[in-house]
Amino acid sequence: MASTLLLAVVFVFDLVAFALAVAAEQRRASARIAQDANSRYCVYESDIATGMGVGALLFLLVSQLLVMFATRCMCCGRALSPGRSRALAVFLFITCWVTFIIAEACLLAGSVRNAYHTKYRAVLSANPPSCETLRKGVFGAGAAFVVFTGIVSELYYVFYSKSDEGVIPTRDTGIRMGAFN
Repeated sequence: MASTLLLAVVFVFDLVAFALAVAAEQRRASARIAQDANSRYCVYESDIATGMGVGALLFLLVSQLLVMFATRCMCCGRALSPGRSRALAVFLFITCWVTFIIAEACLLAGSVRNAYHTKYRAVLSANPPSCETLRKGVFGAGAAFVVFTGIVSELYYVFYSKSDEGVIPTRDTGIRMGAFN
């Protein structure tokens, strides 16, 4: 039977990861061009979105690890009972890892790119310096995949638990090698 406590804890971690990713999307760095006597340069606003993105990444990682430890990553332990629950558990296991990797990649790439600040000073000319910032939607995509990962990982855990409850039928292995009289 699936643990309600584990499902609740995983849900809370996924919810916090989603909230941090959405907040990071709203607070990503922006830049403006400033000018002094000899040159133009980029001035970046606060860098709080990087910390939020890393926080979302870590909360999602802990959530995934909790589910994988609870199910022994589906690789270790005894075999699951054959049937629909096992087939769905295998499908959801693969889907869970794919969405997790995409979410982590979006959050990591967004955090790294958001933390990058151009140190370029341009001599006064017609061309202003390039004040590159994170594109809109990177943390948003990460947040969307956090939701997908949360849903799929909890479904995976439920179907894994259903399949783990059943009794594995023993089969006759074939010819018995008894004594012939």
